Amino acid sequence: MDRKKWYQKKAFMLLIDVLLCVLLVWFDQFTKGLAISRLKGRSAYSLIDGVLELQYLENHGMAFGMLQNQKVFILFVGVIFMLVLLFFLLKMPESGKFRVIHVLMVFIISGGLGNMLDRMRLDYVVDFISFVLINYPIFNVADIYVVCATIGLFIMFLFVLKEKDLEFLNFKQNRYREM
Repeated sequence: MDRKKWYQKKAFMLLIDVLLCVLLVWFDQFTKGLAISRLKGRSAYSLIDGVLELQYLENHGMAFGMLQNQKVFILFVGVIFMLVLLFFLLKMPESGKFRVIHVLMVFIISGGLGNMLDRMRLDYVVDFISFVLINYPIFNVADIYVVCATIGLFIMFLFVLKEKDLEFLNFKQNRYREM
């Protein structure tokens, strides 16, 4: 594939990635806004009695409440992680099974950005979904993006991708080659 076509294809795919990311972050922020306006200061709202409820929580840490009140460190790690994911997105081929990986990575980036926005604006992350049946930590839509997409990537790496498929990460290869 010639350089011009490669860049056009890459630019188009990245535009789709950005648009999907904007949509996902908007939805996450919208649901958190609803949680703030409808749940904050109120008791939990049961959706499925004894199983699922909506309960407002201000999370000053990260996953499972770790690193409480470590905003700067959490943001720093988040930015580094986002840069690594963006690097992979830029290097990744746009064809076949890699389209699925592209989408999964956009979901992870969107979830990270949604929670980073909360942390920067509010100094905490708004969580509001609670599985009371298994006493699981309260979470939000961004967390769902990250967890589901990470599981999807894990499955792709275990069962779909072969070592040869990851050659695009080799710095010595010709990146304009059709994959």
